[in-house]
Amino acid sequence: MFWQVHDVGGWGWFAMAAGMIFFWAVIIALGVLLYRAWARPGGSSDRADNRPLEPPPEQILAERFARGEIDEDE
Repeated sequence: MFWQVHDVGGWGWFAMAAGMIFFWAVIIALGVLLYRAWARPGGSSDRADNRPLEPPPEQILAERFARGEIDEDE
């Protein structure tokens, strides 16, 4: 049975081409993700805080209302 047939059919070539494209897409995606993780300014210490840099807008409005800069209508 098929001892002398060493050729890959049309679907075999398609599967090999699709597999090669998928392989290189995964390698490139991993490279991009690693580069973005390492090139992030400030590293991962920015996410460890989880502290907002600015107060929320509601707090700013409450402070301005308390100081009398704005009234209830504004």
